[in-house]
Parts: sequence; structure tokens; C-alpha cells
Amino acid sequence: MKIDRFNVRVYFLIVEEDQILLSDEILGGKNSTKFPGGGLEYGEGLIEAAQREALEELGQEIEVLEHFYTTDFFIASRFRPTDQIISVYYFAKLRDEVSFRLARKKYDWQRHEEREESFRWQAINTLTPDDMTFETDAEVVRRLRDIS
Repeated sequence: MKIDRFNVRVYFLIVEEDQILLSDEILGGKNSTKFPGGGLEYGEGLIEAAQREALEELGQEIEVLEHFYTTDFFIASRFRPTDQIISVYYFAKLRDEVSFRLARKKYDWQRHEEREESFRWQAINTLTPDDMTFETDAEVVRRLRDIS
């Protein structure tokens, strides 16, 4: 299969007291665990995309602190195999106290709809690459564990 386009993804890593914010979502009909964030839109900068995604997903503003990682290996999209995924991860912090719903457990859905999303904290020292659905997120977990 021929790769015919880049799909740029932007994610934000929010760490508080050795815990990191995770997003549990139903994607393509399957339960998934990933870092919060999403796709870069045309005409948008990377940091602007992270800030927009935070408002869309969390309903809160973030401050982007620093770049952490950009995908440095080839990976095709699970949802569109002709796309090459490039993921950019930034450390960020919430501008205010948490005002979005925090889940008590993995896949703690409120409505059990086709497009569902919940957020939860997990201790970085208990997080493993196998906890993540996507290989780029698993690589970020490996790198986070190396620095913590």
C-alpha cells in the first residue's frame, strides 16, 4: 500500500504530583487509552493545535511548557493505512484547577455512546507501554519512564 499523505497529531502531557493525565476513548468501535490531543488542522500551528484540542476535549485552557518528543520512526495510521502518522508531544499544564470530569477507573464512561471519552490520572511509575493503544504513545511512556 502506498502512503500518500502525512497526518500530524499533537498531544499534551499533563503531569501533576508524579501522575499523568490519560484519555480513554472509543475509537473505531474499540476501547483505547492514549494521551489527550488530536489532529493538526490546516493553517494551524502545533502549539495552537494543542491548545485547541485541550479546549475541545477538556473544556479548559492549557499552557504549553516544552516539547517532549516527535515521532522518529515510520508508522501508518490504523484508521487510514495510506496516512503516515507524525505525532508531536508537549508537556503542558492546566491554567486552572481541574473542572472536567475525572474518571475513577479505566473506561469509566458516562453515557456508553459510540464516541465516548473520559480522563483519569495514573501514576507514571505504574504506567507501562502496554497500557497504551498506539505505538507512538507507548514510545512516549518508555521515554517518560526513563526520565522519572
